[in-house]
This record gives sequence, C-alpha cells and structure tokens, in this order.
Amino acid sequence: MALMPRPVPRAALVMTALLTAACSQALKFSKDDSATVLSYQTITAPNPSLPGAFKVRTMYYGSGTDKQRKEFKDSVTYKTKPVDVSPYATIAPAQAADRKKYWGFDLKAAPINGRVWYPDGAGPFPLVLVVHGNHNPEDYSDPGYDYLGKLLASRGFILASLDENWINGALRGENDGRAWMMLKHLESWKRFNDSTAGPMSHKVDLTRIALMGHSRGGEAAAVAAAFNTLQYYPDDAKQKFSFNFAIKSVVAIAPVDAQYMPTSQYTPLENVNYLLLHGSHDGDVATAVGMRQYERLRFTDGQPHFKSMFFMYRANHGQWNTVWQNKDNGPRSGRTLDLRTLVPIEDQRTEGKLVISAFLEATLNGKSEYLPMFRDHRTAGHWFPKTMYTTRFQESGYRAVAEYEGDIDLASGAPGVTIDSDSLASWKENVIPFRGRGTDDQRTNAAWIGWNNRIAGPDTLKMGRPASYTLTLSDSLVKAWKITANGAVYLSIAPTKEKPSPRALPRDTTTRDTSKAAVAARAKATADSIKKVPKPPKSNPAADTLPIDFTVELVDADGHVARMPLTRYAPVRRPLEVRLYRRAGRDEQRFQNLFEYVPQTFVLPLADFATSTPDFKPERLKSIRLRFDRTFAGTIILDDVGINPAIDPKYVAAPVRP
Repeated sequence: MALMPRPVPRAALVMTALLTAACSQALKFSKDDSATVLSYQTITAPNPSLPGAFKVRTMYYGSGTDKQRKEFKDSVTYKTKPVDVSPYATIAPAQAADRKKYWGFDLKAAPINGRVWYPDGAGPFPLVLVVHGNHNPEDYSDPGYDYLGKLLASRGFILASLDENWINGALRGENDGRAWMMLKHLESWKRFNDSTAGPMSHKVDLTRIALMGHSRGGEAAAVAAAFNTLQYYPDDAKQKFSFNFAIKSVVAIAPVDAQYMPTSQYTPLENVNYLLLHGSHDGDVATAVGMRQYERLRFTDGQPHFKSMFFMYRANHGQWNTVWQNKDNGPRSGRTLDLRTLVPIEDQRTEGKLVISAFLEATLNGKSEYLPMFRDHRTAGHWFPKTMYTTRFQESGYRAVAEYEGDIDLASGAPGVTIDSDSLASWKENVIPFRGRGTDDQRTNAAWIGWNNRIAGPDTLKMGRPASYTLTLSDSLVKAWKITANGAVYLSIAPTKEKPSPRALPRDTTTRDTSKAAVAARAKATADSIKKVPKPPKSNPAADTLPIDFTVELVDADGHVARMPLTRYAPVRRPLEVRLYRRAGRDEQRFQNLFEYVPQTFVLPLADFATSTPDFKPERLKSIRLRFDRTFAGTIILDDVGINPAIDPKYVAAPVRP
C-alpha cells in the first residue's frame, strides 16, 4: 500500500526545476485551422453540452459494509450483495493479502458499488453506466465523472459511476473481470427498477442502456457488450452467462485494446452504436488503439446503428476524469510529460460533454437532430472548443466498395469491383501503422497512393495529365445494391508527409536514330552523366506541407461525369504533429512517427453530384474516380471506400457549404 512521502528539501526542488527546464524542448504544434473549420454552425437544435430542464438528484448503492468508502457504507440507498469475480481476474497471493487487509474483502466478495446522478421526474429514464480504468486504487476514480453525471441527469438520463477501484493497481489481464462486473451492476439495476419502493422503482427504462468506460474501462465496456449476448464465458464454459440486456450504445474514452482477448482473439463486437474519443497527446495510452475496436464493429442485424470517432488534438488521457486531471504518468507527470502542450482542462471536458451527450441523445432518446455532427463535426462548429478534430463515421447502410483486406490483388476491391489507375507515382496496399515503435499496428490494410503531376526537368511549371485512381462497379453490383439519388459515397483518407518525385518525361520513340552508332553514343553519354552528376539528397517527407485536395468524380453508365472537391465535405490535413515529452529527442526515441494516422471520413451525398451535373444519373453509377488535380503532388492512405445506396436523410441534414 502507499507510503507517506518524505519531505524534499527546497534546494533540491529548485535544482530539479532548473535541470528540467534546461532539457525542455521548444513547443511545436501543427498549424491550427480551427478558426476556419469550426466557423460553421448548421445544426439548429439546442447545445447538448448545456444543462437540461431536470433537477438533479444523487444516491449511492453498495455493500453497506465498505471499510474504506463511507458513501458505500453509511449512505447507500440500496444494499447490494457481493459477487465472486475471481474466475475473471487474478491477483498474486502476496498482493492479494495486502489488498484484503486494506479493502476488507477479496475478489471472491467483490462489491457492487455505484454513485448515481438521476433526474427528478416520473421517468422511465435511459440508463448509462460508466466505469473508470486503472489508476492508484487509493485515489478513487469513480467521482471523476461528476461533471457528466450532473449534465446527463439534467437532460433526462440516469448515470451510475461504478466503483472498481479495488481491481486497480498492478494487475494485468483483468479487463474481462471489469466487463463482467458491469453486467452484474445491470442485474442490480433490474432489481432496483422492479422493487416496489425506493427512488428507482419503475423509473429505469431497461430497453435503453448505454455502457461507457475510460482507459481499461473503455475496453471493458466493449467486452461487456460482447459478453452480454453469450451463453458462456469464452475462456471457461463452466461460467454460464444469461444477461441479454438491451444495450444500445457503447462509449469508449481513450480505451486500451486487447489487454483481454477472448479465446486468444481480438474482441468482436456487433450491432451496437459506438463512440470513440481519444486525444493526440495521451501520455498513458499513447497510440489510439481503440481504432482497432472501431474497425472490428460490424452491423449485421439490419437495424439502424452508427459508429463514430473524435480524435482531439492536444487532448490527453486523464482530463476527461476530474480525479486524474493532467497526470497521465502519475503525480510526477510534469517531470517527463510536457503539460504545456495540453488543451485547457475545461475545453477537454466540454468536448466530452458535447460529444457524449449528443451521442446518447441520438441513440437512446432518438434525437436525430444531432446525427449530422457525427458525419461532419463542422455542422456543430460553434459548440466545439477551438482545437483540431479528426473524425470517423460509418452507419449500418454502408456497403463496402474497397476495404483492402483478404487478397493481394491491387486491381480488385470488394466482389464486383475493379480498380485501375493512371499516371500514379506509387500505388500499393499495406497495413496502417500506429505511431509507436515495434510491430503494433491498426490491424487494417489500406491503399497507399502517391502522385506528382509535375514533369521532371528545368521547367518547374510543366505539368502532365492529372493522375487518377478509379474504382469501377459491375452492372450486377449496381443492380443488386439499388443505388438511388439519395445515396452517398464514403471515403476514409489520411494524407501522409511523403512527396513523390516529379514524373519522368514520356519518351518520344518516333524520331529516334536507331543505328548502332547512335545507340552506342547515347549509352556513353548516359554513363558519363551518371559519373558527373552527384546523387540527389534523400527526400525529406516532413518538408512537404502543401495542403492536400483533389476532385472526386462520379461517372454513370452513360459516361456522364459529375465532380466535387473533396474539401467540401471535411478538412483534409497533413498528419498532426505530437510531442509528449519535455526532453528534446525523447519523442523521436520512443515513437517511429511524431503523429498518428487517423483516416478522416468523408460522406459525399450523390444528390450533390446530381445537382451540379443534371445529366448524371446516380442510380446508374459506374465509377468512383479520385482525380489528383487540385494539389500537384502528395500521398494519401485510402481506406473504407463504400456506398450507402439510400442513406437516411437525417445523417446528411444540415450540410456545410464552404
């Protein structure tokens, strides 16, 4: 357990501060375009980050015998029975003894403790459970979502923050235990609701449930949603499940991934709405590994669902929790992490309140007026704190045109789709890496496409035909999908910093002297030039900062072409530079890149193309072409090319028109 710290002499503190300052690197950020990007506001609904009309009440539930937590001993409204979580989490014997001495119980008698914010009203109200992640177990994490509890309760939600501090500390592989505990809490909530007395009697709408988690709790929320529909614990059939709650939505705040792997597989997830939040300057979960769970989520039941991600520039790990604050590496984080780089704490929490509240309003209360902000966050630009956001989005009507998985043929996409190109400098398919060193990656492949329209030579203004990349749909696929004028095209794109070399000048073979003497003379001249000309310096990818844009062309079966610039639908940014550490050079040592590749989703309504080109017929769509004509050179990562044949108009409402 924790020991009392020994006093540190003032002189030592001063010397430490001076040495730390001497080693600190200069602040450096990517250019902030938020003043322009967030200058729009097309959603006219009330701001969901502001309090609602309900008076907020609070209560606690728990064992009633808690040794360390007074609120779960003397102040409980409902008493709950302990549960045996030991099949899902283990502790080394020596550590287990210390824990039992401190807490007064072991894993065989784990408490069902929670603090609750709820609306003062008749109900029934949707239920949201939130669980913290790993932290100092004696610095209790569950009060850290008070700001969310007050907001959501005022807007008609019940929020319960679960106490799992007793499972925190130096444990590994216990996230299945955290997840199982969430479902046991839901069982308690069913009893609260079914009771004939008490403040929750018939006040809980158990057909509208969301699970939310932070850090390890973020993974636990997804695992709980996966466990919810199973009959058995995946790693031991002796542990039977019978939960089957109506979990509609999952929120993951800076989650870990694969700390628990059921049957040694990455956790699959399907048929829930999913929201992922992560910060670029996360000093704990330094890579956005939650993107893997985002990718694994599938919609298979034909019901309306969506998933979305908000990657907030300069947000950290802990500022979404009022206990954790900005100490991602513990109380002495300021010695190693450069806390100057972070957005203000209130800005990060405002973003959390805004996005989480809007998500829950849309998925649990059916308030579709908030759906457009998940497709394009610029629709709510005035509500967002001023920093940069990269966003991802996909809804259940999406049909894959190309996801670059499952084969090694560059010329093929999904069944019924062929791919070709013209004048590209580079074209390959490869996995998308994470920023960290080693082999950890996003577990998803993409097309890496490079172009340079400039013709090599002394004339730097000489350009060739714009390069292009085309995906062509078969007639049978178009017929099967029944594409309509209300459809939409999906693209997910992450520009890189790589800039291909200029394009070689096409050879004119029609006037060449092909005699042996002429051929020999040209060969000698080439050899002499190689000897005289020094090797060009290696390219510096970081030097390429030219803004990326290109034209998206849609071609129908009759050859009519409709065109739109990509930047009409979302900002296109070079990778956002991230430096976490105070000491110069430390980021370069730890990470292979000073940025994270987060593909930005673009949703392009077919109606926009039909309006711009009346002859174009969306229902006869034949090809999707990326024509690289607006930026002469660059490289992009392209993933998740798709079509919704008839997207719900609620998603594409309130469009931004730059």
